Amino acid sequence: MKYQTIALIIACSLSTAVIASAPREKSYSLQFDAKNYKIEELDINGQSLKVRAYTNIVYVKHPVDTKYEVMNIYIPDAYFNHQQINGFDATNAPIFFPNEVGGYMPAEPATLVGRKMGGRNPTEQNKVAGISSTPSTAAYALYQGYVVASAGARGRTATTGKAPAAIVDLKAAVRYLKYNDKNMPGDANKIISNGTSAGGAMSALLGATGDAKDYMPYLKKLGAANTSDRIFAVSAYCPITNLDHADMAYEWQLNGIHDYKKINISMLDYKVERKETAGVLSQEQIRVSNDLKAQFPNYVNQLSLVSPQKQPLHLTQDGSGTFKDLIKQYLIKSAQTAIDQGQDLSQYTWIKKDGQHVTDLNYDDYLVYLQRMKTPPAFDALDISSGENQEFGTEKIDKQHFTTYGFQHSTAQGTLADPKIIKMMNPMPYIGQKNVHTSEYWRIRHGAYDKDTSLAIPVILATKLQNTGSNVDFALPWGKPHSGDYDLAELFAWINKISR
Repeated sequence: MKYQTIALIIACSLSTAVIASAPREKSYSLQFDAKNYKIEELDINGQSLKVRAYTNIVYVKHPVDTKYEVMNIYIPDAYFNHQQINGFDATNAPIFFPNEVGGYMPAEPATLVGRKMGGRNPTEQNKVAGISSTPSTAAYALYQGYVVASAGARGRTATTGKAPAAIVDLKAAVRYLKYNDKNMPGDANKIISNGTSAGGAMSALLGATGDAKDYMPYLKKLGAANTSDRIFAVSAYCPITNLDHADMAYEWQLNGIHDYKKINISMLDYKVERKETAGVLSQEQIRVSNDLKAQFPNYVNQLSLVSPQKQPLHLTQDGSGTFKDLIKQYLIKSAQTAIDQGQDLSQYTWIKKDGQHVTDLNYDDYLVYLQRMKTPPAFDALDISSGENQEFGTEKIDKQHFTTYGFQHSTAQGTLADPKIIKMMNPMPYIGQKNVHTSEYWRIRHGAYDKDTSLAIPVILATKLQNTGSNVDFALPWGKPHSGDYDLAELFAWINKISR
């Protein structure tokens, strides 16, 4: 397609120019230059849209890495001509803020020609959205009348990209948009973040930690705009978050299931290779699983959460209780929604129905169907071999532990990450805190067939947000694996509703 070719040429040429002329000591302007753009033509289902593309904008004064600390901003040309799209105009159009982070790797900004990594399935995505061509989520958002701003971010493979670099970069990009609100179309008070997997975690962190003081020294060092980094709303798909409690949650869910099909992922930037390895947990791994499972009830109970029906949520030491019942109810609702949408779930004999009405679900049989993907510990590997171990490294230490259990049982003499850094990568400690502006609107989706992290993790996040007053749209879509952007029509209907 014509616009795809143009987009690729522009992105490559500008990116090369910026990298070549970007010594560390150079200072960049934070002023948005409305005249520095290229026109791109989009065509979806016979509808054309002219877009002004502002690409490779360095969004901080003192960037560390100008390959990643850049932003692409796409604005419908109609907004420069006093026109409307979908009832929005230059003054009130929401700003859709997708990130491309996957696996806590470095990420370039999104473009209009499709996603490079992170679990999307373009064919399925476009089928759901009713799009005949293959534009990116960003392109589809433009047709909704949104301004699209996507920022790149540093990642774990670089010494300067360890935690909390990625979330600091994305916060700095939000500040750039706020700083230039009067100079560009779109309403910077209506920024909606979007991300999948580790990108979903980044999206959640953005929404949970608005203006939190912990990040200020890092933002100042980069020369981020001196303004707010709070955002309006969050869209998070399968967020790989709450990492310091994710190991115990995973074993609470899958303890007793010893067969696994492990996905070994190797990747650098956008080159991803996945290899599946089947196996059975060793006696030592089973012991670790038992240890971690036993820790989870105490964590859940100290959160003092209540269900949407105001029922206190807790777990007994054996792992049962009202919190587990809540997850089961979300699964029952998921199955019912799938049946209502015409899916045939008769193959799942452990789903109990009265006609077309789901009445119950055998949770243990569901877990057998789900299967185990990761060996214990799922995230803080005892030999510090996981991507998350690398995420919590430093400029001098490539990989570190980030849980007390991992550190105490390390087989590689691994060191423990700074507790403050661990906190800064988890949205939970910030939600509901004074002087922190948590987003009011949240949409969280985690597939019911997603085994990358425990279902408990997104349920805890959604429940904590609900308990502290946020408006949360949460679901476990039936049959969905670890993926995102599979329901664009529903996503943008939600954004339209909250943004009017």
